[in-house]
Amino acid sequence: MLKPNQKSKSPKKIQVEKMFDSISSEYDLLNGIMTFNSHKKWKKNILNIAKKLKPKNALDIATGTADIAINLGSIYDCKVVGVDISEQMLSVGRKKITKMKLDEAIRLETGDAENLNFKDNYFDLVTIGFGVRNFQDLEKGLSECFRVLNEKGTLIILETSVPENRIMKLFYSIFTRTYIPIMARIFSKDKSAYNYLLNSAELFPSGTKFSEILKSVGFSKVQIKPKLFGSSTIYIATK
Repeated sequence: MLKPNQKSKSPKKIQVEKMFDSISSEYDLLNGIMTFNSHKKWKKNILNIAKKLKPKNALDIATGTADIAINLGSIYDCKVVGVDISEQMLSVGRKKITKMKLDEAIRLETGDAENLNFKDNYFDLVTIGFGVRNFQDLEKGLSECFRVLNEKGTLIILETSVPENRIMKLFYSIFTRTYIPIMARIFSKDKSAYNYLLNSAELFPSGTKFSEILKSVGFSKVQIKPKLFGSSTIYIATK
């Protein structure tokens, strides 16, 4: 299991919490720089998919600074809950929500994706943006998503992936091993955090491999939508 600090005996989720606490103030800036703001377009893709589903309640897991939760908060008559293990990331998210006057539509709370504090079959929609690869137990976290979704519910996941095309895979490798580390050195207080995020992105099972994992925890149908030549992927899973 890849952890932010392989030498530490602390559980992965504790390390992930501390890591995101340490980079919370710079996370939005660096996310924009490292993806050339493409992440905003991908998150809008999630919103467009979600709008067609017309959810009345939605859960955004690993909500971080609440970008996806804020997008979902624009859906008419939809109440949104965002959970994250990092209280410092949530603090940044709450300020953004208040600034956009969405406090009545969105609630953020500290929570563990692998032990969600919600009833079975409760949500119409669950979303996760760039979070599943940080789960300590991937199958357990996905099983929790399945549990809290109602019988017609949908899970939408946005996660990094490695392009399958060999030429694009080469460009991806050059980009992630040169540009991103340079940006991390310039802008980040915790350079090791971005080393972990890069390595975890490369090792995470993507495409059909991840689709099979989703099916193994109970989802009956999974759509795979690669973005930017396969450097990120949106998965749409239904019960």
